Amino acid sequence: MKNNDSLITGEMLRRYYELNKKKKEIEVEMNELKDVFHQYFDKLIGSNDKGEMTINGYKLQRQMRKTEKYNEEVTIKRLEELQMNDLIQVVKKPDDRKIKSALNLGLLNEKHLEGCLITTYSPAISVKTLTPR
Repeated sequence: MKNNDSLITGEMLRRYYELNKKKKEIEVEMNELKDVFHQYFDKLIGSNDKGEMTINGYKLQRQMRKTEKYNEEVTIKRLEELQMNDLIQVVKKPDDRKIKSALNLGLLNEKHLEGCLITTYSPAISVKTLTPR
């Protein structure tokens, strides 16, 4: 790949590296503060309750998001006992591990699955220092 100095500079790489390092430090500190805030509200009002407080012109709020989902194994068993099979989804999807095994064993070959494989790419940027800091 051609290095295009007019687009990317060493200063840009240095800045990105430093900002990424700061970002990680900030995330660690923010998570520590969140833990303190949650512990405070847990002791003050309970672990599953929302709350708020104001200090020095700042308002701290804790919201509680409730999510519910059915325990798949227990629910399917119960619905089958009630003969409510129409309430159970049957999901057909390829088993990647078994397909790879079948390919390795020669039970399938690449031509059998031609047009079946979807390849996706997602770009990621990484900047590392070459000199110890």
